[in-house]
Amino acid sequence: MTSDPGAAKLDRIDQNILRILQEEGRISNVELARRIHLSPTPCLERVRRLEREGYIRQYVALLDPDRLERPLAAYVEVRLDHTTSDAFRIFADAMRRFDDVQEAHMVAGGFDYLIKVRVADMADYRAFLGELTSIKGVSQTHTYMVMEEVKNTHVLPVPGR
Repeated sequence: MTSDPGAAKLDRIDQNILRILQEEGRISNVELARRIHLSPTPCLERVRRLEREGYIRQYVALLDPDRLERPLAAYVEVRLDHTTSDAFRIFADAMRRFDDVQEAHMVAGGFDYLIKVRVADMADYRAFLGELTSIKGVSQTHTYMVMEEVKNTHVLPVPGR
């Protein structure tokens, strides 16, 4: 869902709703309304409008990768042998099929894609790398293993305040 360019600007109350929901997606409407100093009905109307206008894309649970036996994170630079529409499409389609891939971004610079993967261990990573390099068009990869996660957040700055 994309935001509507004709949508009204965010006011202070909308901004506060977005800040709170980023941190506490399961907060009840009654508690959210209390925190932003509105009654529940107008609060819910605002949340629904923010969803409809695309400011809120979805609600998710953030899972602990260690508890799910996926403690090893890596970032992989991928270079394709050709930068054509077909090559980009083939690679993007392949990325969507990999469960190990958490993020995949086409980038500008010295390589074509930057991907983030989460796996159980180095043996799993080697298996993943074998599959990655077998994708048609992949010519080169360079891996950066995460040794320590210093900051990992899903929170976006909300304009205003």
